[in-house]
Amino acid sequence: MTDTAFFCVLSHEGVLAVRGPDANKFLQGQLTCNMNYLNDHHSSLGARCTPKGRMQSSFRILQDGDGYLLAMARGLIQPQLADLSKFAAFSKSKLMDESDEWVRFGLSSGDGALVSLGIDLPQVADEVISAHGLIAVRLSDGRAELWARSSEAETTQLRLGAQLPQAELGAWLLTQVRAGIGQVLEQTRELFIPQMINLQALGGVSFKKGCYTGQEIVARMQYLGKLKRHLHRLAAERVDGEVPEPGLELYSPVHGSSVGEVVLAANADGGLELLAVLQEDAAADGRIFLGSPDGLPLTLLDLPYTLDADKEIQR
Repeated sequence: MTDTAFFCVLSHEGVLAVRGPDANKFLQGQLTCNMNYLNDHHSSLGARCTPKGRMQSSFRILQDGDGYLLAMARGLIQPQLADLSKFAAFSKSKLMDESDEWVRFGLSSGDGALVSLGIDLPQVADEVISAHGLIAVRLSDGRAELWARSSEAETTQLRLGAQLPQAELGAWLLTQVRAGIGQVLEQTRELFIPQMINLQALGGVSFKKGCYTGQEIVARMQYLGKLKRHLHRLAAERVDGEVPEPGLELYSPVHGSSVGEVVLAANADGGLELLAVLQEDAAADGRIFLGSPDGLPLTLLDLPYTLDADKEIQR
């Protein structure tokens, strides 16, 4: 299915809204992305970190009316809402769980369907178009998201279905794995710093914006180049049981203990593809096993982008 056009409902994620006159200023001090880069036509990936630089959440953020919408793993909405509300107490900002207000669709090779809805979405990554009550967002690998108000969701889904076959969520997650886009889920909360999932290579970290929670650690890792764990894409020819959960450990003969953790995994034509944070020496050795030292053997695959520290610090 991933080699053909399709759409699916992104039911695994919710929407956290931050609204009010101080929303931009408030979030600028909380998030890794630069809020000043966002406008009606530009979105961003981003993360919120602990003071030690560990990600509590990762998300796509876009501007909407008097505030911003953050799409993240549904299980992270309430923890982030509760924690952020403590910091917003003295700010003219209001935080709300708007998950029930929105239905989001993922489109793979679905530009024709967008055009049928009156949306001509540019091919530039992170671009946003709002038209006819809908919001379309271009992703880095050419896929698109379509956001609809809940009241318009059924009609929108029917119109998409007239143009594209509907797929299960797993097909979308496989395209995400192949695009090399990691994200924080409930099981991996506070496990990774942003560079471990290559967020800085996808525009989700700004090194020019100034202070935010965890900024000192994140910047130090970038400028001193001491990070020894990065995101890699791997595959197995078969699936032993269920698709592995995020956080499942990976092993290598290079070390006696685990050398990494699964970030995201999906079935792939009877096999398995996944993103994982791996220690670089284990990745260089190439002998990687899932779940235990004698677990399912994994093969390293290329990511569709390269890491360029000099370019990344210009953002």
